[in-house]
Amino acid sequence: MIRSIIVALDGSQHAEAALQYALWLAERTRARLTGLHVIDIVSIEGSFFHDVSGSLGFEPYLDFSSKMREALQERGKVLLETFIGRCRERGIPCDTALPLGIIANEICDQARTADLIVLGHRGLNEQFSTGLLGGTTESVTRKCPKPVLVSPVTFRPITRPLLAYDGSQRAASAMHEAAELCTALALPLTVLNVCKDDAGSRKVLDEARRYLATHRIEAEYLTRAGHANETILEVIGDGTYDLLVIGAYGHSRIIEMVLGSTTEYVLRNAPTPVFLCR
Repeated sequence: MIRSIIVALDGSQHAEAALQYALWLAERTRARLTGLHVIDIVSIEGSFFHDVSGSLGFEPYLDFSSKMREALQERGKVLLETFIGRCRERGIPCDTALPLGIIANEICDQARTADLIVLGHRGLNEQFSTGLLGGTTESVTRKCPKPVLVSPVTFRPITRPLLAYDGSQRAASAMHEAAELCTALALPLTVLNVCKDDAGSRKVLDEARRYLATHRIEAEYLTRAGHANETILEVIGDGTYDLLVIGAYGHSRIIEMVLGSTTEYVLRNAPTPVFLCR
């Protein structure tokens, strides 16, 4: 059950969409919502200023870090005050957190006491990121010990979740989370298995049927042939589904660098929010 949600806030358009999803979920699950803004220590104590000043032969401006920290703290307080106001308007119990540190690390640390983390696909510094997924978001999805919902840049109420299920342990964890979520939100669930042969697919989907039969969920089951990453995107790309639930990374980082990852591919390209489970 989702009782505690953390939403990462940085003032970006992506974070605004993440907040809308977090508010929507908290309202319907009666969860407590925490607004988290991390003061990025890299912005304050980055090596660039010190490296340049040292190369020019003079001491760094020692007050620079403290002034930068004060400015970032004030900005963070404003973001969190706005967050509190929006929660109060909707009657959602809320907390705030304004830690200093490396953003991804702080989000994962705060996650220890939450049921779900919600964050945007990209952040405030998206123009400096590579690829289609922000660096902080990618790091959080790899390290976070709790489920993570990665939102697209625009909000859309969730009505038709899709679960990608292949029978693995991580997919089973995703199925458990999907069942709890759909039960809490009174939503139907479609289970998708991308297979190489019909017999294998029947076995996997039968497992899902037996488990979901213990929940009060209207369930539908789909079988598709093809490569998992491309096929999942094809299914959610037609607009029928507005949330994808999927298991987290299944290989070591080194293997993924060579072979790629279905999870990573879907996260980078999905038009819907992705609910990622370990």
